[in-house]
Amino acid sequence: MGKDRAKERSVLPMVSATSPSNNLSINELLEKLRSGSPRQKKSLIKLFEERSGEIAALGSEVFTDFDPQGDNWGPGWILQVLRRHEPEALERLSLGNTSGWYKAPSSVGIDYWPLQKELLNENFEAADHFTSAVLRKLAGTAAENRGYVYFSEVESMPGIDLVSLDRLWIAYSQGRFGFSVQARILKALNGRYDMLWPRIGWKREGVWTRYPSAFTWRIDAEEGHMPLVNQLRGVRLMDAILNHPFLVNRT
Repeated sequence: MGKDRAKERSVLPMVSATSPSNNLSINELLEKLRSGSPRQKKSLIKLFEERSGEIAALGSEVFTDFDPQGDNWGPGWILQVLRRHEPEALERLSLGNTSGWYKAPSSVGIDYWPLQKELLNENFEAADHFTSAVLRKLAGTAAENRGYVYFSEVESMPGIDLVSLDRLWIAYSQGRFGFSVQARILKALNGRYDMLWPRIGWKREGVWTRYPSAFTWRIDAEEGHMPLVNQLRGVRLMDAILNHPFLVNRT
């Protein structure tokens, strides 16, 4: 195991050998992942890695009680566990040439399978590039031509697509990344962006984090670290996105 992977695994919640969860069947654990509190679900993260073989043995039945149109990040983590430890089982699910497990509708015909694929493979930088390109497309031809979005263009963005972006980031990050995650953190900070930037790792020791080399493109990044909304565009763009009506309803 490489040093980076070892570091990544080290930040995942640990489950004690004496934990009652260790005595549960895999179906009972799946039920906890489906209906448990956020804290309960996060306590199971490491345990699901340790029992990946049992997950693989269930095949597609592992997803039976999960909603592909919902917000539960459990299926996303299960898929990532299979990718890491049981790649042949993941291949048997035939997700590599489809639209992905999660339903991600678009009102303008955008295919979100490439985003699901990058997130599933934990290629977070590539997923961020895709997200930025989608935001420009949603903003209109002028934004695509200039290469960035004006805050005034956000209000007219299709809310369905913003929700799809948000859901997929949440789904494949154990609930750590996404617009609504950033909004929730900001709300807890009483709307203070000066406190948000260091909290999500966009500013360190008073200096803006250099893009892309200094960003942490891993699951162990600060909560809310991704997706990136170019801070050079100022607070107004970020504020416009987080306050889009369709995203406000999700915080």
